[in-house]
Amino acid sequence: MLRLSRQLALISGTALLMVASFAQADTVTVAVAANFIAPMQVISQLFEAQTQHHIKSSSGSSGKFYAQIRNGAPFQVLLSADEDIPAQLERDGLAVPGSRITYAIGQLVLWSNTPGLIDAQASILREGRYKKIAIANPELAPYGRAGFQTLKALGLSEQSDGKIVMGENIAQTHQFVLTENAQIGFVAASQVYKDGKLTAGSAWIVPQSMHAPIRQDAVLLVAGKHSAAASSFLSYLQSDTARAIIESYGYTVPSLAVKP
Repeated sequence: MLRLSRQLALISGTALLMVASFAQADTVTVAVAANFIAPMQVISQLFEAQTQHHIKSSSGSSGKFYAQIRNGAPFQVLLSADEDIPAQLERDGLAVPGSRITYAIGQLVLWSNTPGLIDAQASILREGRYKKIAIANPELAPYGRAGFQTLKALGLSEQSDGKIVMGENIAQTHQFVLTENAQIGFVAASQVYKDGKLTAGSAWIVPQSMHAPIRQDAVLLVAGKHSAAASSFLSYLQSDTARAIIESYGYTVPSLAVKP
């Protein structure tokens, strides 16, 4: 009887701990740059399993997220595709000072869904042997700006005039190439590479000397200032586990440091 009482006490104590754990669990609303959708899905699953917190994420262009946050969208964390927008949100008083980190440095890729179409010299681009090229809107998407900078660096800006299919964000740009509405397009490596291998088609990795660095910053927004779950997610984003996942999708992960 005594043993049974002890067992019941242990079970009861365990149940109370579980209830307390779930009682503390919360939902984090995260705005995620379109290029980061794939690694975010993996990171979210692991974070939720480890912490019992829930991630509610929305994907889109960083420029549109900036406008939405300015207009009161209740996001708690922003994972931007650049470093300018998080910095501007800090200046606007809409992000928590000192919370900004660079979580990834993006890699631009010229990609086609057709195997063998793009070679190591990107000859199809240099020789203009394409009808349409997809590029994200440079006013909204940093990868779009990098695409136009690459064309300029190659002296191909005029040659591409009239051939550009403009995507609202990098996800739509990838879709244009995937569905062959454009033969080629500038996309993020994370959309077409996994564990260092091209998942489909053919590609040219754009030398980073041809465009400004695509430094992707995350920041805690004012709506998440008092959320332990939001702060926990930003910390998890800098963990060895998350960093390994980010690198597996073709990003470079910088040294850990909060932005000044």
